[in-house]
Amino acid sequence: SSSAVQGEISRYISCDKNTVIKNDNHALNIILGLLKNNIKYYWTWISIKTGYNKYDEGVAVLSKSPIIETKILTVSNSDNYNDWKTRKILGIRCKNFPDEWFFSVHYGWYIKDFKYSKDDAFQSQWIKTLDLMKNYENYKSVWLMGDFNNPAEINGEGYDLIKKSGWYDSYDLAVNKDDGLTVTKKIDGWEDDKKMRIDFILCNKQISVNSSKVIFNGTNYPIVSDHYGVIITIFT
Repeated sequence: SSSAVQGEISRYISCDKNTVIKNDNHALNIILGLLKNNIKYYWTWISIKTGYNKYDEGVAVLSKSPIIETKILTVSNSDNYNDWKTRKILGIRCKNFPDEWFFSVHYGWYIKDFKYSKDDAFQSQWIKTLDLMKNYENYKSVWLMGDFNNPAEINGEGYDLIKKSGWYDSYDLAVNKDDGLTVTKKIDGWEDDKKMRIDFILCNKQISVNSSKVIFNGTNYPIVSDHYGVIITIFT
């Protein structure tokens, strides 16, 4: 249970009293792996939906600084654990950066015939996100980080919708960067075997980014997922 994990790892911060952290929780096992090397993170995790009728899918945020507040925002029309289209984003504020919010995200796909579809699509999820973000305009900055399911290479769809809404892609702002590709082979949910930049770190302010690079891609650290990771450093 979550209480058992809290007793074992004091740096776990519960963001929802109903959340249960199971022994095979991936975020938990990352934390335990880091602890073996005496690397300590504060963290939180939220369960969102059932994936493939068997996986307890959610999102996590890890922080080197103590977490002082969490926020769960539902961005999909669906709010049903048994509906794979349910999408939530999980945010934290931390002690060292109390005037900033950091959200972990996992959005749905862009649907071209959205006006005829009753399904959750990225368009509606993004519009709802923008509406919810109005509550955070008084903070220094807000970050959205994760899988956006909208390739930067495709014009006129979800990525352009993001850019037109006034959010900044840290990859574009970076002085030093690589090709940015976070998917390089066929993955579930995509028909084509193509290379895509699909995982972003966005900010609602135009910040100074020193570098952006892809990690866990087999070149910079081993591959651990069908999506690679993105790491940035910013000028302070």
